[in-house]
Amino acid sequence: MTFELLANLSLWDVQVPTSLALAAVAVMGYMVGRWRNASPQNIVAIESRREVKRAQLVAKELEQIAEQVRVNLAKHHASVANFKDRVKQMGGNNAHEGWHDVCREAEGILGPTLELAQQIARAYDEIRQQGNHLMTLTEMRTDPLTGVNNRRALEEMLGNLFTMRSRYELPFSVALIDVDGFRKVNEEEGHARGDRVLQSLARLLADSLRETDFVARYGGEEFAVVMPQTPLDGASRNADRLRRLIQDRIKLTVSIGVAAAEDGQNTQVLLGHADQALQAAKQSGRNTVCQHDGEETSLVQPEPSALAHAETVVA
Repeated sequence: MTFELLANLSLWDVQVPTSLALAAVAVMGYMVGRWRNASPQNIVAIESRREVKRAQLVAKELEQIAEQVRVNLAKHHASVANFKDRVKQMGGNNAHEGWHDVCREAEGILGPTLELAQQIARAYDEIRQQGNHLMTLTEMRTDPLTGVNNRRALEEMLGNLFTMRSRYELPFSVALIDVDGFRKVNEEEGHARGDRVLQSLARLLADSLRETDFVARYGGEEFAVVMPQTPLDGASRNADRLRRLIQDRIKLTVSIGVAAAEDGQNTQVLLGHADQALQAAKQSGRNTVCQHDGEETSLVQPEPSALAHAETVVA
């Protein structure tokens, strides 16, 4: 059975690079078409470029895997040919020790091949996830006022990330951002001014986040930022940097709640934890960041450099 499996794997692997290349071409072709049809508004253009870069990262990873497959195919075929020759030479009553060597050689052939198969399966999962990301540029998944993703797109994104986490244990976190005193802005300066505030904040978030991050309007004056492959501590530091950037650039203060995905959770639980942290930030005096570690909330202390900057501004 082991010998037959080795022979079959060599035939299966020959087709992999072509499949990967076609998949990469399909992703990039679809992405370019989506990008060309995007709205001319600046915020949508930023999101379009972000999606293009995401697709490029996936395509690059596929290219690397395909190249690795090609290199290992040559080694694999040579190993299989040598293995078959060894098997033909085995026989007689004095071949016991030789068979042990052949078995170890068989394991050496199977190991890298199975590892490549796992890498390819992961790559295809990322392609499917990227396909869902591309849909965030459609009207049904875009907030009409700010041009960023809406709550539906957010929930789909989190669902995809939970799937990836269950398969590959990839961490991710979410931050909920609320504009302090937004109701007062609407009441004293009018709803038109309030709309411009939200648009400015959305533009700043979209322009300041990492290429792999995801921003959505959560509702009203609240925004959500999803940070893939980012644990709680790193997400909290990123959130506090965003808080300071918003205060410096557009003269707004915001309260932020951060939570990280954990085993056994779902989208609703994760967002609930982030919302609890947000409420704690508001109760702490606003213009702060709080995090939820799965059991309780705590205030995120600003980095020393941020404190020094704040003291300089006050002075």
